[in-house]
Amino acid sequence: MIKSVIKGVGSYLPEKVLTNDDISEFVDTSDEWIYGRTGIKQRHIAADNQLTSDLAYNASIRAIKDANISPSEIDLIILATSTPDQVFPSTAVKLQDKLKIKFGAAFDIHAVCSGFIYALSTADNFIKSGKYSKVLVVGSETYSRIIDWNDRSTCVLFGDGAGAFILEAINSNSEDYNEGIFDSVIRSDGEYRTKLFCDGGPSMSRDQLHFISMDGKEVYKHAVEKQTAIVEDLLKTSKIDIEDIDWFVPHQANLRILDATAKKLRLDKNKIIITVDQHANTSSASIPVAMDHAIQIGKIKRGDILLLEAFGAGFTWGAVLLKY
Repeated sequence: MIKSVIKGVGSYLPEKVLTNDDISEFVDTSDEWIYGRTGIKQRHIAADNQLTSDLAYNASIRAIKDANISPSEIDLIILATSTPDQVFPSTAVKLQDKLKIKFGAAFDIHAVCSGFIYALSTADNFIKSGKYSKVLVVGSETYSRIIDWNDRSTCVLFGDGAGAFILEAINSNSEDYNEGIFDSVIRSDGEYRTKLFCDGGPSMSRDQLHFISMDGKEVYKHAVEKQTAIVEDLLKTSKIDIEDIDWFVPHQANLRILDATAKKLRLDKNKIIITVDQHANTSSASIPVAMDHAIQIGKIKRGDILLLEAFGAGFTWGAVLLKY
């Protein structure tokens, strides 16, 4: 029986930090208003010469070092992003080139804030198929490039960053949940695609500005509802109780959403990894960034059972259950 085990974790946040007070200098808002509604204190912004692939490269190098492997051992790269460097080729193949990997495969996944969960689930299934043995899974975003910095309802919410996992195939004679990824679930419902979207695109318009638009109330309602339901389904099929979870590592979008989801799941708030205050919503990068931070400060340790979940535009959502 082949299982996927997380061998390395890494993340990268750009050097430039934009605080709530900084934003209040050019938008009618305040630190009190932003923090009270979102739990966000600051966000990181990519330099003008930094692309999504650059952020992905920095996070990947750190994950590779943590896994104690060579880039040449990686035979598949799956990169989740909704802010690619260009329309084509994929950002994943650019990352492959930066890492000087000359074989295997690389491709992007676009599921917005759920992208990393989609990528992780896809990588796990590729490994279980026996086709690949070491997979680099990356979430990388430069949302500062698609934000209307005059819109205080959205510009305060997002930041730039990247995170990465190295998944490795292991052969196990046990079906028990003793290590690696237990199970994953991904879902979507395109009926709600207009509730959170980014304008434009090459097929729609050459001139339209690419800015984020969001119906905050609808996003909040569906995020809590759908995340709760999918986690309950995953726990039921895995025959694991919520009390068995050591750490809940959710997509870092909004502190209110995290709190409401944990409350509905009857999950101890002390088990939630929260980093949204430090980097805001980094979309597909937020889960690996949060997990890497929690590992670095000694919260998440080897052997811990983790529940990862996310919700994003589309709507898309998903969850992964694993032992680190």
